[in-house]
Amino acid sequence: MSSPKTGIIIVAAGESSRLGYPKQIAKYQDKTLLQWAIDAANGADVAKRVLVLGAFKDEIKKTFSGASIPNIPNPNWEKGMASTLVKGLEYLQKIDPVDQVIIMLCDQPFVDSKILNKLITSQQKTGKGIIACKYAKTFGVPILFTEKYFDELMTLTGDEGGKKIAMANEEDLELVVFPKGKTDVDTEADLRDLNL
Repeated sequence: MSSPKTGIIIVAAGESSRLGYPKQIAKYQDKTLLQWAIDAANGADVAKRVLVLGAFKDEIKKTFSGASIPNIPNPNWEKGMASTLVKGLEYLQKIDPVDQVIIMLCDQPFVDSKILNKLITSQQKTGKGIIACKYAKTFGVPILFTEKYFDELMTLTGDEGGKKIAMANEEDLELVVFPKGKTDVDTEADLRDLNL
């Protein structure tokens, strides 16, 4: 049996209102947060990748090599994260569709290709339809959905993410422990703590 074809969507279209400038270009160590995410996606054992940009897309595009990852704009980014996720999934499904998708953000600097590959391995071992990362007494992104959830993902609206679907299908959910997943960047203080 051939292994399922996996795609990755990096959701990076928000305007980072709490940070005051695009978090995608905020620096951790010697790289932007977005570059950490791109490197993780590019290092993962997946067939397709897409980066979806929205607010400040022109400014952000200057900070990474356009050839390093397919990237598309979400003109409706102001409608919330769900519209960005849907845009990415539509892109992945256009030509040569994938069997499952990993959704990741650009503000979790400790997400690397190892944890992304762990989600894929866990899906193959357990056969579950949703594989999420577990951290800080909760679970969330990066999160993998098999194609049986694609229709539901396409109906998300506003700031709904995949977690809503995962919570409604807990019997089909497997968790991968990833304590560092709790670290994300929303404010200048988060960034300072990270760089300490």
